[in-house]
Amino acid sequence: MATRTVQTVRAGENNAKQRASTSARNSAVDTVRNPATDLAPATPRPASYLAEFAADVRASLTKQPQRELPSKYLYDELGSALFEAICVLPEYGLTRADARLLQRHARDIVDALDSPVQVAELGSGSGKKTRWILEALARRQRTYYYPIEISPSALAACEKEMGQIELVSVVGYEKTYLDGLRAVATRRDTQDNLLVLFLGSSIGNFDRGAGDEFLREVRKTLRHGDALLLGTDLVKDAATQILAYDDPTGVTAAFDLNMLARINRELGGNFVLSQFRHQARWNDAERRIEMHLVARSLQEIHIPRANLRITLEPGESIWTESSHKYVTSEIDDMARRTGFQCIDQWVDAQWPFAQNLFLAE
Repeated sequence: MATRTVQTVRAGENNAKQRASTSARNSAVDTVRNPATDLAPATPRPASYLAEFAADVRASLTKQPQRELPSKYLYDELGSALFEAICVLPEYGLTRADARLLQRHARDIVDALDSPVQVAELGSGSGKKTRWILEALARRQRTYYYPIEISPSALAACEKEMGQIELVSVVGYEKTYLDGLRAVATRRDTQDNLLVLFLGSSIGNFDRGAGDEFLREVRKTLRHGDALLLGTDLVKDAATQILAYDDPTGVTAAFDLNMLARINRELGGNFVLSQFRHQARWNDAERRIEMHLVARSLQEIHIPRANLRITLEPGESIWTESSHKYVTSEIDDMARRTGFQCIDQWVDAQWPFAQNLFLAE
């Protein structure tokens, strides 16, 4: 029986930098909608993390004319569990479309790449969908798989899930996207090609300009002939999109409101969750879904650890997440702008969603 390797490289090891910013709203670690299935018990946050959290909350909630909160903070242990529930809701077809395309076309994706191939996944979550890619590769070679995650519980779930595949060795990186990818790139041998996976709708959580900037940073880390498999959710009718982000059972609302609960828990905030309602909006000009938390009444908010006091007027909202949608024709242009060539594209027939295979030029 083939031996399996499971290893985790944590933040701070290998002298990796801790952060890489790509935009004011969405940084390289804004991995929105990253599930974890094997949740570890909550552990106390280090002082440096809480200081960063407090600074981000203060800067975002004082923005004008629109208050914001960074979407990466949706994903504590509870938020990750709630997103797992979102993924199986009938209204949220994106995850199933993503998985269908990977299951049907894993062999096509792998056959387009020259061996040997190593795989790095940005924001792996539990890694369930990646199994088809790894199994297809394992039929022709031993494969190293590098899940890159800032959530320890998600990384543990991914290592457990993928560590059972024959001829696949798992080395997890508890780092930000770009720091983790750079660490993977420096450890590979000269003959190894790299396939980077950025699945789901993660690219859509970046503003469009910031998304381009992020992809350029990914390209700088790659060599000619390396590949990027990029998931993109496509434009569909507004009613369908809003329902996907505001389901009638209230799971997405609970996911969104947990951001405020987390601020209360970790920063001593006094948000009264019942005085806020979740709202999904379709911004047609920007082709994006926006998630907002709207104040039901006048709110005097105090967050001691962020040294912050603010007043929210009735009807005033806090913008918590964006999900940009695409049309298939713009994907080629995105690839060219960022140093890639789109060599293949697969579109799901049931839910408009595309997997796009980019080759580094």
